[in-house]
Amino acid sequence: MAISAADVKKLRDQTGAGMMDCKKALVEAEGDYDAAIDYLRKKGQKIAAKRADRDANEGVVIALTNDDNTQGIVVSVSCETDFVAKNDGFVGFAKSIADVALAHLPATQEELLALPLGDATIAERLIEETGKIGEKVEVSKYETIKGDNISSYIHAGSKIGVLVSYKDGGKEGADQFFKGVSMHIAAMSPTIMSSSEFDAEFIAKETEAFKNQIKVENEERERLGKHLKNVPEFVSKIQLTPEVLTKVENALKEQLAAEGKPEKIWDKIVPGKMERFVADNTLLDQEHCLLDQFFALDDSKTVADAITDFSADAGVVEFKRVAIGK
Repeated sequence: MAISAADVKKLRDQTGAGMMDCKKALVEAEGDYDAAIDYLRKKGQKIAAKRADRDANEGVVIALTNDDNTQGIVVSVSCETDFVAKNDGFVGFAKSIADVALAHLPATQEELLALPLGDATIAERLIEETGKIGEKVEVSKYETIKGDNISSYIHAGSKIGVLVSYKDGGKEGADQFFKGVSMHIAAMSPTIMSSSEFDAEFIAKETEAFKNQIKVENEERERLGKHLKNVPEFVSKIQLTPEVLTKVENALKEQLAAEGKPEKIWDKIVPGKMERFVADNTLLDQEHCLLDQFFALDDSKTVADAITDFSADAGVVEFKRVAIGK
């Protein structure tokens, strides 16, 4: 039977599929719109199966909060190429998934995929989208958060999304301050809140890794005639017990005495050297722990100190960070 341009346009508007695909679907279905839609879905399933082992390391991240900023979601929808990721249709599709997530607040990614989006589930729509664009499309990460105050932030061309639940301390301007904390999280990618969340086995392994890494760096620095870095004995505050810090302080005082520095000026020298020792021996914390990282908006203080300076009663309760390709 003859398929008119108007018929093709109607199916294209309904499904978003390409014009040639829509025409072929209508021909195969002999003009039956429901059968044509089913044809396109099956085509998507076939393409999805063929591309299942492909890497989907591009895409967009969408972070949304509800009207009173007490609940939020962040979801990444991935594809294979940056060209598709920048397409308005793909971005709109990702936003539609985020809208459904915010409306229903599913607890898990599996529950999100089972929710309806139009006349199909999100999981089914992902397969349709794969068939339409010819690339693997998937929800690669989904997180949700709730609390008294939620800040959301999108960074790096929608490649990173952050949600932060915080206590405002009853101080005006908390929304802007914690927006800055969200920006810090996006840029510095902490994985946990504080060093108390580390386990002993992980710390032991990372201590040796950091020592070896800096030794290798120092070999290159020595070759280039550059100042050598201190090789850390420790990597986390958890290791810096009162006994360790007392031993270090006593060693510093012995060094000052050997250098002939008057004892009356030690109190002006020792604190700075102790701060340097702590900074050199908490590298693991600075890499992973939000509160121990130097604040990206003021690197003269840690995030914990910046929050305290803003308000002693303020604080980060929880955070989520989602990035494309990670």
